[in-house]
Amino acid sequence: MEGFKEKIILNIGGVRYETYSSTLRTFPGTKLCSLTEPHASSIYDYDPITKEFFFDRSAEIFSYVLNYYRTKHFHCPIDTCRSVLEEELAFWEINEAQLASCCWLKLNNREVQPEEFNILDENEQTDDQCLIVQTERRDLSWRSRWQPKIWSMFEKPFSSFSAKCLAFVSLLFIVGIVIIFCEETKAQFEFFTANFTSVGYSEVSHNDREPYYHQAAYLLHLELFCVLWFTFEFSVRFCFCPDKKLFFQNPLNVVDFLSLFPVYIELFVAGQIQRVPSLGLWLGFVRVIYLLKLLKISKLIETPLILRVLCYTLKSILREICILLMILAFETLFFGSLFFYGELLGSHPSYTGELHFTDILVCFWWALITLTTVGYGDIIPLTTAGQVTAALAAVFGMLTIIIPIPIFLVKFKNYYDIAIFKQKLKTSKKH
Repeated sequence: MEGFKEKIILNIGGVRYETYSSTLRTFPGTKLCSLTEPHASSIYDYDPITKEFFFDRSAEIFSYVLNYYRTKHFHCPIDTCRSVLEEELAFWEINEAQLASCCWLKLNNREVQPEEFNILDENEQTDDQCLIVQTERRDLSWRSRWQPKIWSMFEKPFSSFSAKCLAFVSLLFIVGIVIIFCEETKAQFEFFTANFTSVGYSEVSHNDREPYYHQAAYLLHLELFCVLWFTFEFSVRFCFCPDKKLFFQNPLNVVDFLSLFPVYIELFVAGQIQRVPSLGLWLGFVRVIYLLKLLKISKLIETPLILRVLCYTLKSILREICILLMILAFETLFFGSLFFYGELLGSHPSYTGELHFTDILVCFWWALITLTTVGYGDIIPLTTAGQVTAALAAVFGMLTIIIPIPIFLVKFKNYYDIAIFKQKLKTSKKH
């Protein structure tokens, strides 16, 4: 007990501080903790008469350092220079990551609110982790005991060896059905080129015979085999999911659910496809959802920090994005209308050629392509008024798109710096 009651006197830049040696032992491995060791008087500047250690350092910052040892919460003065603080912390052998979030934001002149600082932590917790926590809080029945294990096996690829094997098998089925999808498009393209040609918005058959749609049977059987696996996987995950509502809030789960229907629908309406061949093309179009299943590969790797910050930044500026889209829509309607009437009124009476558009909707299409600086060249201005309108549309389009980019970059950099700081903080706490 005497060791804990022993007091140590510190003279920091002429200001005397007195504290218990037990307080300095709060953080082992730091310079202040080494002052409590028996041979400290021979290492540091110690005055045996006044029985105090002298350090020619900033007394103002040291008061916050000492308070950190007392409360385990490190704060700093508002008007402190960051370089000075880093130098002092390096001298006292304290990691900068220990700085409280509120002071870190002030020190780095961030306009992010402390609530947003904490949201980044919440954003790192996936829905799957929340579901597992909810499961562990339930009763101890046999289903509740097995539910977290089965759920983790299907949702956490690295939770166990069996989960890794299951994830590998699922990945093979996903890659397989994507290959099957690509092979099925060959028959659909051959059917379309052999029987139809596009004339406006109508379909005209090349042949007098009825169009015949034929898909290789083995492809349909392989697709059915893959979808049966997906059905089993989805059913198990849905049955052992702790929260059904939260389960369907995950977009990947919605994709898994919708991807089960195309092949079953084709088997159910197999006879109708020959009478309505375009139905086969529509079913092929719906099968594009198979490609979205490739996003599940993200579960096999840790999402990079920069992507997590990017998603959070997009959510934080959702209001600005909506305003930008509204401005772009207004410009599309405005310049599309100017182009329509500019071409009609500006055409010379002797002009006998055909205009590149048929109605104002086509002009709206032209305006959008011009504003976004794509410019396919399918519609071009033929009159002076149309050319002036096109020039103005291009200039305003660039301004509309370029001006918000720095705003996005500034927000992204702020959130990224915060995320890096939080990551360093977690790493330092582990050590």
